[in-house]
Amino acid sequence: MQYKYRSLIVAATLLCACTQDAGKDDSYDPAHDYFSFARTDQFITDHLALDLRVDFEMRELRGSVSLDMRRLEPEAKEIVLDTRDLSVSNAQVELPDGSFVPAEFRFGEQDDVMGTPLIVSLPATADVASEFRLVIDYATSPRSTALQWLPAELTAGSEQPMMFSQSQAIHARSWVPLQDTPAVRVTYEAVIQTPPELLAVMSASNELPVVRDGEYSFDMPQPIPAYLLAIAVGNFYFAPLGETTGVYTEPELLDASVYEFADTQAMLEQAESLFGPYEWGRYDLLVLPPSFPYGGMENPRLSFITPSLLAGDRSLVSVIAHELAHSWSGNLVTNATWRDGWLNEGMTSYLESRLMEVIYDKDRVDEERVLGYRELLLDFESVPPAMQALAPRLDKGDPDDFQGTIHYHKGQLFLQYLENAFGRDAFDEFLGAYFDEFAFRTITTERFLDYLDEKLLQAEGSAVTRAEAEQWLYKPGLPDDAPIPYSLSLDAAEAVATAWAEGKIDAGEIPIATWSPQATVHFINSLPADLAADRLSELDQVLGLSDTRNAEIGRTWFIQVAKRRHTAAYEMLEQHLNRYGRGRLIYPVYLALAENGADRELAQTMFESARSAYHPLIDAGIARALKESEQ
Repeated sequence: MQYKYRSLIVAATLLCACTQDAGKDDSYDPAHDYFSFARTDQFITDHLALDLRVDFEMRELRGSVSLDMRRLEPEAKEIVLDTRDLSVSNAQVELPDGSFVPAEFRFGEQDDVMGTPLIVSLPATADVASEFRLVIDYATSPRSTALQWLPAELTAGSEQPMMFSQSQAIHARSWVPLQDTPAVRVTYEAVIQTPPELLAVMSASNELPVVRDGEYSFDMPQPIPAYLLAIAVGNFYFAPLGETTGVYTEPELLDASVYEFADTQAMLEQAESLFGPYEWGRYDLLVLPPSFPYGGMENPRLSFITPSLLAGDRSLVSVIAHELAHSWSGNLVTNATWRDGWLNEGMTSYLESRLMEVIYDKDRVDEERVLGYRELLLDFESVPPAMQALAPRLDKGDPDDFQGTIHYHKGQLFLQYLENAFGRDAFDEFLGAYFDEFAFRTITTERFLDYLDEKLLQAEGSAVTRAEAEQWLYKPGLPDDAPIPYSLSLDAAEAVATAWAEGKIDAGEIPIATWSPQATVHFINSLPADLAADRLSELDQVLGLSDTRNAEIGRTWFIQVAKRRHTAAYEMLEQHLNRYGRGRLIYPVYLALAENGADRELAQTMFESARSAYHPLIDAGIARALKESEQ
């Protein structure tokens, strides 16, 4: 996922109880998922089958889920599943002989973060069954944290409604009762019934050619964790991008999406040459409305993508490279708990940079590495030291709010450090073996460390010790010998910012047309803090920063507008907050506005005006952060 913008204010307040070093507390188990009720030591799910009807009027999914389960502990008699805001009407167990037996069920105590455990008692006739199928009839709530129900007027076509899911990190439980932990991987199938004029798609096999008939069948033969369960229903159309790639979106966005993502097939083939075989069949994209909360979500076979990437010049395709790279790091080899999230995101950020070197060149990638490094330094200022480790203690708080982007950027630097130490060829050989060894499995940080130690660190003449690797994984900040990225082109953009601010060149002489978006972002961030308002207006008028189609440039500019109280651009700032729902693009703008010393109430007013179009996760995060800013 690129990037899941996490609430640093919330992180600082929630994690005060998580600062104790794990090694000093025998009760803390780093391999345990503290954000699931499921007793995976007693029962495990192997396969999941959904039979659901999509009801836009009620804003609910209604039907059943069948869980093919195995009993691991012979004496275990109660199955505990994760749920949030689900209503359950019936539960029954199908035995190996095909007979069905009613099962008693009850809900446990509700938790504000984790939801509510669903406890199913196995009937006595199933006492000796080591394998069985549990069938649960249920319905979702309009309050589901995973599902966004969009009225027609909030879609591109303004004629048909839309619904889409976002299951990461622990939101699958709000649309399916299941063992919602990345430690459990399942194959799945589904039958989805919709209004006949709409199309359903899932993170599974999507039938081509598309036939709209109101009933759609799906199959995912590769086992995936619950957070990769994904569904969307809307007025979607399909266009091929290559032999095994394509794009779904509303017809109003189809041509722009085909142009923007035209190189996806070539990118897939280049990724295979770098990382090994692509194990998922097709790789398609689904471009959603602006309310999609993240840059992209790596749902296997069908990445969900923000329309904010449609810049018209293919300048933001690094997000596609990131989601594609997740097909190896994250989807193929998955973090066992959310405390190990760097194994997904840090590894993927490293693979993304390697892939982008092939697509563009090293100079362009160095620009992105520098910007990521600077973002990391900002995170270090906000995230408590105990949470700056790649694998921190994580048994409290909310897995959606814990590390800023540290697990992305620090994880990428760690892997770059290893590549530098052992050489690219040796490190590529290690990565290939790693993906082969742990394919379709989940692993902890400790298992990764042991594997790294076995394959590289113990080699004769190794340039890295286990203790040095552990410093990256378990200590705050960066080691003294961390590789610091450098970019000549960003240095040049910074020099232009200084020259313009000092009156040595006119705004018309700034060569923004020849720059990458990353250079423009760096130029904006390099402007002196004491620039007068008329100078900022001049810059905006000449360069058109408030009117940019590039969402990353707009994000950077409006953060500065808010910080500097450049009120002349506030109208365009508000348009930016209404145009996008992606957290990365709007969250820091709201925070900058709320924290500039004068505009907290204005930030709240703008938020109240725009929030009805935001995804529930983004709405809740911004509301929480603005409330915290009052203190």
